[in-house]
Amino acid sequence: MELIEIGFSPCPNDTFIFDALVNHKIDTKGFEFKVHLEDVQTLNEWALQGKLAISKISYGVWPLVKNNYHLLNSGGALGKGVGPLLIYKSNNKDGETMGKPNAETMTVAIPGINTTAHLLFSLAFPHVTNKKFLVFNEIEEAVLSGAVDAGVIIHENRFTYAEKGLSKWMDLGTYFEETFNAPIPLGGIIAHKDMPLEKVTLIDGLIKQSVEYAFKNSYDSLPEYVKCHSQEMSEQVMRQHINLYVNDFSIDMGDTGRSAIAQLERVYDNLLLS
Repeated sequence: MELIEIGFSPCPNDTFIFDALVNHKIDTKGFEFKVHLEDVQTLNEWALQGKLAISKISYGVWPLVKNNYHLLNSGGALGKGVGPLLIYKSNNKDGETMGKPNAETMTVAIPGINTTAHLLFSLAFPHVTNKKFLVFNEIEEAVLSGAVDAGVIIHENRFTYAEKGLSKWMDLGTYFEETFNAPIPLGGIIAHKDMPLEKVTLIDGLIKQSVEYAFKNSYDSLPEYVKCHSQEMSEQVMRQHINLYVNDFSIDMGDTGRSAIAQLERVYDNLLLS
C-alpha cells in the first residue's frame, strides 16, 4: 500500500464524499489514505504551505495555490443555492425589532480570510473593512452576543441560525449567481504537483467512484463515518447538509464548473485591483 495524506473537513458533505475512499469500500488501487480532519481555513493555510498531497480547499484560496497544485474534477462543492448567508440579530434583548446594521460601519464575522465566503462577501460589500475572522461554528454566537454586527455563515449553520433568533440579510451565493449567471464554486479538491500526473488522475477517478458509491448506498441510513464526525447534528440536518452541498458537480465539475471557477478567479483579481 502507498500512503497518501489527505485533508478534508469533518462536515457531513466531506465525510459523505470520502467515506468509501478512506474506508476501502471501493478498490483504492493500492493507495492507503492518512486522513487529516480540519476546518476549511486550516486546510487553506496548509495548502499555502504545501503541507498535504491531496486536500479540500476553498475556491477563495485557489488563485494563491494554483501554481503548486492540480485542481481535481471530483469531490468538490459547487452548485446553485449553496452559497454563504449574511446574517444579523434583528431583535434586541427586550425582543424589540432592530433594523439591519449600517453597511458602511458594521463589523462582520467571516469564516477565514482565504475562504470563498470572504470572497463572496467582498464582492457584495466591497467597502466593508471591519472584519473578524473566526472559525465557522463560532459566528452565530458572535452575532448573538453583540461581538459583531453581522456574520457570514456556512455549512450546517445555514439550517440553525433562524431558530437561534438570527435573520438573513443576504444570500451571498444568490448574489454571485444572479450577477454572473453561474453556479457558486465553494470548495474543491487539489493534488500537489509533486505527484506524477498519472497518479493524480487515478486518485481523481477514485474520488469520483467514492461519491458515486455514497449516492448509491445511503438511502436507508447515512454511513457511520458521517455520523461519528457530526454527533451534535440530527440525522435530518446531516441529510440537509449533504443534499445541499453534494450533487452532480461533486462527481465531475465539467465545463460549467470550470467556467464558474474561472469567473470567481476574475472576481478575486478585480477585488485585488480595487
